[in-house]
Amino acid sequence: MADYMNLSRRSASNYARLRCFDLWKLHSWAGGLTEFADGRNQESTSEALNAYYSAALMGLSYGDTHLVSIGSTLAAFEIAAAETWWHVREGEGMYEEDFSRENRVVGVLWSNKRDSGLWFAPAERRDCRLGIQVLPLLPITEALFKDIDFVKALVKWTLPALTREGVTDGWRGFVYAMEGVYDMESALDKIRSLTGFDDGNSLSNLLWWVYSRLEEDDWVRGCWFGHYCH
Repeated sequence: MADYMNLSRRSASNYARLRCFDLWKLHSWAGGLTEFADGRNQESTSEALNAYYSAALMGLSYGDTHLVSIGSTLAAFEIAAAETWWHVREGEGMYEEDFSRENRVVGVLWSNKRDSGLWFAPAERRDCRLGIQVLPLLPITEALFKDIDFVKALVKWTLPALTREGVTDGWRGFVYAMEGVYDMESALDKIRSLTGFDDGNSLSNLLWWVYSRLEEDDWVRGCWFGHYCH
C-alpha cells in the first residue's frame, strides 16, 4: 500500500506522500496528479474510502497505532467529503435547485466541474451511479450511508432505472443492498431473485449485509470504525 499510503518524509522515498489524497480539499483524486483538461477528478468515493479503511485494518492487524490513526482519519475525511459533495439532497443548498431536484448523487466530480454521467455509463444509468458510490459492500459502508433518510431518497430515485434495457443483476444488487438499510424483507426478496453479482460481491455478501443491519438507534455501531471516529 506504499504507493498511496506512503507517510515517509524522506526525499529519497520511492513514492509520493499520500499520492491521491488532497490535504487541502480533504478527499482523494482518483488519478492522483494526472492532468486532464478539467483538472483532477474523482468518481467512486466508496473505493477511495475503502483504500484508507483497508490501511487502518492493516494497522490493526500489525498493531501499528500510527497507521490506524492515519488510515481512519483519512477515511473519515473521505466520508465527510462524499456526504458533502457527492451525496445530493434536495433543498440542502449545496447545488442549485434544478440539479438537486433531479439528482441524488454526482457522477464524477472534477476540479472545475461536475458530471452526472460516469466514465463508463451515461447519466441515465442511475443503477451505476448508485453502485459506484457503494462498492465494495463492506462494514465501513454503513458509516458512509448512515443518513437513512438520504438512503431512502437515493433508492427511490434509482429504482425506476432498473427496468431500463441493459441493466444487469450485478448493479441491481447494490440498489437492493441500500434498500435493505430500511426495508429488510423487500430487499431480501429481491436479492434472492438475482442470478448474477458484481465482481467482489456475492449472494452471501448481500445476505450478510442485510441481516446485519441494526435498529436505527444502533446505526454504525456494527463497524469498529464507529468506535474510533464520531
